[in-house]
Order: sequence, then C-alpha cells, then structure tokens
Amino acid sequence: MAVYIYSITGKQHPLRLDDLHGVGETPADLRVVKAGLLCAVVSDAPEDLRPKRRDINAHQAVQERLMADGAVLPLRFGLMAADDEAVQAALEERAEEYAERLRVLEGCTEYHLKASQNEDALLREILQESTTARQLNEAIRAGTAGPDTPVQLGELVAHEVQTRQDALAAGVIEALRPFAREFDSSTPTGSDFLSVSFLVTEDHEEGFLTTELSVANQLGDDFELRLSAPLPPYSFV
Repeated sequence: MAVYIYSITGKQHPLRLDDLHGVGETPADLRVVKAGLLCAVVSDAPEDLRPKRRDINAHQAVQERLMADGAVLPLRFGLMAADDEAVQAALEERAEEYAERLRVLEGCTEYHLKASQNEDALLREILQESTTARQLNEAIRAGTAGPDTPVQLGELVAHEVQTRQDALAAGVIEALRPFAREFDSSTPTGSDFLSVSFLVTEDHEEGFLTTELSVANQLGDDFELRLSAPLPPYSFV
C-alpha cells in the first residue's frame, strides 16, 4: 500500500506522536520507518488525497510537534512512496545528504518575509525623481505628446519600478542576512517585490526581529512588510 511521508529525523529524535494522526478522511495512524541513523514519519496514504484544510492541518501538526523536540526535515504536503521499503531505500540512498541537512537545521526556524510598496506612491516617486518620466507625463496631460509617448512612458516607468524594487529587495536581504544561517529567495507574486525565506537560529532570533522592525520603520508607511514565523524550514530541505 502507498505511504504518505511527513518528515525525516535522526534516530535520536524522541518522536512523540502518540496523540497525533495522519491525513485522510479517516485519519491514518502514524508510524516510523527506520534506516541507519535516520527515521521517516509516515502513514498509509489515502486513495484520493486532496489539499483539504483537514489534511493540511494534520500534516502541519506533525511538523510542529517534531520541531519542538529537535531537528526535522519537513517534507512538502502530498509526498508519497510505494511502500515502507521504498521509503527505507530512499533514506539509505541519501543518508549522508539528509544527515547533513539535519545538522544545518538543528535549532533553526524559517522566517518568510514578503514586501510590497504602494503603487501610487511609487509612481509619484518616479515622476518626481525622473526628469524624462515627468516630461513625458506632462506632455501627455497637456495633449502635446506624440502617438508613441504613452508607450515610451510606460516602458520607462516599468524599468524604473523594476530597478528600484530590485535594489530595495537586495537592501532588505542584506540587512537581515547576518542573522540567518541561510536564505532562499523566490519569485514575488502579485504586487510584492520581495519574497524571501531566512533560516534563523535561536540565538539570532531577537536580532533578526529587531532588524526587520527597524527596516520596516525606515521604509515608511508606503511599504508593507509581512513576516510569517515560526515556520517549519520547508525552504531549506
């Protein structure tokens, strides 16, 4: 029978799972597959698994319990294998890699930061600081612009937005990077210009949070920084 895989830990982990259950309409019992110095927390896999709130919460509860007691490699929702033997074989094949990641993640938490800027404020800033953009905009408003002027202005503004926000994102990361063991940037979505995860050790959490607040205050009211934490370190597995 197919098995659902939640996490990988070292064999020394206490694995307190007695009052937890797995995914599925009928919650599955959790069990441990062992291979050498590693363990995988698994359960029987439902036949038709979907990312329902019930199952996502069950998956997350396992990660949070394990994280409270030691290092864990939290696996993404939905990962399955053919059977326990396949899980054991994967642990044996990648034992050195998994052991190294567990060492890196020991005592760490993931902090995920997203940032956006008020679009109207950004446009005002560009028109104030870019002479070319301001002249093109004034020509359009006065009715003296050529037919290609709106396109020129649009391209210029798009370039300015990208350049400025790339610089802002780099600056935020640079300010927070000294407090993180690792960081991982992902492509921002929507109006965000920053989406980045930091792997932060317990002894650097206070410095990280203080600096993040300082950065937010320096950027001002036209910016919104959204910090999600503590999170299982999915981005660093």
